[in-house]
Amino acid sequence: MPESLRPRSAPPAAEPSAAPPAARLPEPSPRDRARPGALRVEGLALDAQGRRLVDIDHLALPAGGVTMVMGQNGAGKSLFLRLIHGLIAPSHGWISWGEVPCGPATRATQALVFQKPVLLRRSVAANVDFVLKARGLSRAARRERCAEMLARVGLEAHARQPARLLSGGEQQRLALARALAIRPQVLLLDEATASLDPASVLAIERIVTEAAEAGTKVIFITHDIGQARRLADDVAFLHRGRIAEHRPAAQFFLGPQSESALAYLEGRILL
Repeated sequence: MPESLRPRSAPPAAEPSAAPPAARLPEPSPRDRARPGALRVEGLALDAQGRRLVDIDHLALPAGGVTMVMGQNGAGKSLFLRLIHGLIAPSHGWISWGEVPCGPATRATQALVFQKPVLLRRSVAANVDFVLKARGLSRAARRERCAEMLARVGLEAHARQPARLLSGGEQQRLALARALAIRPQVLLLDEATASLDPASVLAIERIVTEAAEAGTKVIFITHDIGQARRLADDVAFLHRGRIAEHRPAAQFFLGPQSESALAYLEGRILL
């Protein structure tokens, strides 16, 4: 579900001056912008009931690697993810993937995993088979791909078990197997490890890392600073619906240059 949005009693404070060029990701070249997993956002806004919930002037994400999206509750992270996946339409602005406008064509090359997995009332294997059948794979190809994906996430022994009888961590691994079975160019994760035990978190992080190393672009919303340090190649930090900063992960964690990101990393609440 979208994040809860709290009313603001005062206009947002101005962010500190922009980071120097060395502290920001370089703009992708025209060739890099054309790669399928490269995201470009221009003048993106989402309004509801007279309020601006998302307001992003410009954002360019590289085609590869893991981008962690961070920010306090109500910052607009889940709304941002749904916007760039094409699940909700912006009030205005431009979203493109590899210079292709966001829409059904780009959404077909992506997979989205929510915090709470949505599983069919079928067996573990049938949940994976369902998405493969929808993509038109033959029965033999589906059987082979399903076995491959369940082995990849460590659920091959549970193939015939009802999916809804799995533990929370196992259900999330199944959701990832189902998402990755279509071999997406982009994997979107909305707090996919929240409330899971450490062993399940570690297993899912391993799966995500392997997917990124295989060339899938990963955009991962998280509140877990340790997880972001472990996985991120770059960090996009949202505050009040805006990109407060977007920097390489090592530079972001070494010294964030926006007050909102600094407060977040220090555990302070910034209203």
